[in-house]
Amino acid sequence: MKPTLVLKMGQQLTMTPQLQQAIRLLQLSSLDLQQEVQEALEANPLLEMADDGDDDFSGDAASAPDSDDAAAVTLPEPVALDAIEQHGQADDEGSWNEQIPNELPVDTQWEDVYQTSASSLPSNDDEDWDFTSRTGTGETLQSHLEWQLNLIPLSETDHQIAISLIDGINADGYLQESLEDILSSLDPELEADLDEVEMVLHRLQQFEPVGVAARDLRECLLLQLRQLPADTPMLEQAKRVVENHLELLGNRDFTQLMRRSKLKEDQLRDAIALIQTLNPRPGSEIASGDAEYVIPDVIVRRDSNRWVVELNQESVPKVRVNNTYASMVRRADTSNDNTYLRNHLQEARWFIKSLQSRNETLMKVATQIVEHQRGFLEHGEEAMKPLVLHDIAEAVGMHESTISRVTTQKFMHTPRGIFELKYFFSSHVSTSEGGEFSSTAIRALIKKLVAAENPKKPLSDSKIAGLLEEQGIHVARRTIAKYRESLNIAPSSERKRLV
Repeated sequence: MKPTLVLKMGQQLTMTPQLQQAIRLLQLSSLDLQQEVQEALEANPLLEMADDGDDDFSGDAASAPDSDDAAAVTLPEPVALDAIEQHGQADDEGSWNEQIPNELPVDTQWEDVYQTSASSLPSNDDEDWDFTSRTGTGETLQSHLEWQLNLIPLSETDHQIAISLIDGINADGYLQESLEDILSSLDPELEADLDEVEMVLHRLQQFEPVGVAARDLRECLLLQLRQLPADTPMLEQAKRVVENHLELLGNRDFTQLMRRSKLKEDQLRDAIALIQTLNPRPGSEIASGDAEYVIPDVIVRRDSNRWVVELNQESVPKVRVNNTYASMVRRADTSNDNTYLRNHLQEARWFIKSLQSRNETLMKVATQIVEHQRGFLEHGEEAMKPLVLHDIAEAVGMHESTISRVTTQKFMHTPRGIFELKYFFSSHVSTSEGGEFSSTAIRALIKKLVAAENPKKPLSDSKIAGLLEEQGIHVARRTIAKYRESLNIAPSSERKRLV
């Protein structure tokens, strides 16, 4: 074959660095976005944080790269649902204005009035001071037990045994290792025996939280019962049930339980009520780990007879171009310093424009979600409508992948609580009248039916499916079982109890 030149025409999507940056910012959560902005501020001297009260805080993020005017992110104003169409256009000429309060704080420092030696208190300019991280103990169950261990007199051998026992206790408070394994792990020079290990274990079982260091559920519950006052009603009966008939209680075989324990129904009911006050996971009482925060990206509130959607002003970083450095850029200058400033000025404007695009896209999507799920906001989960990504994508004129990025790790604050945007999306089930019913609403109905059931005769999955069928909702029994498990609702055999 002879080599030839062929001219072809075609279309392809090119992922420019600016588009890649916009997509990356779009899928970040509020906390991750703040970290991304902080890194951008450290890397680009042309970017700076904008103060809320600055008069030059504007939204001209789309100005030409050669322009020397400063740029900043504009936050959309609150949007009423009856004016969604008007909100679709970005207000590029908006300005950031705030009223000066009538009463300004007096120029007096706390130290001028009160003397304090607490160096851990925040200063006026310490924006990174975090109360939880400075005051939280971060205590684990092991550290809590070791702290109590140091308060009791023990020999060196017993202390080493206790440390080994504490290391073998899991987060729920149970001793996972056998006493034989604990003994074999000790230094032979200690010359300890199995009886001494068990003796130290009994000492640990007197620690807080009550029931800790138990080897199984029976021992855990008995430890808690033994520490109750002797005059506690039905205490002895509860001990007898736990010690001898725990399996029957777990299987809810109340007929056999009454026969073998020789208790009447009302006595067994009271004994079980006492057992239910105990904690089967005593280790959970000791909080561990760092605090986790959820910052809502969007706030939804009711104003008269309409729902208003607005961005959370506190969660959106406010950045702008540094006027001082931007004024140094000269268009005709090709020096290295000027090229450096020009490139960073262009990157700063691209970054600001990406932030503005993220805010506008998030606002459009959240507004459409609220418009679609008015019933949930007004009546609760049972009024949730079916909603898929394609519905919102078609409404705002974007691709489904974009909607997926916007709704991931983004949270909406509503009068009914804080929800991830993905929460409002659910599949549908057909009704007998030809309509559609949201799977979220079906879960709410299942929860409602189970809450109102007769504890002596709890509803089976088939019975729940039949009750929904009477309301015109066709749901298979296996689907009911799947929804029930997702709600952490036990099967009917495990929900049965004496009343």
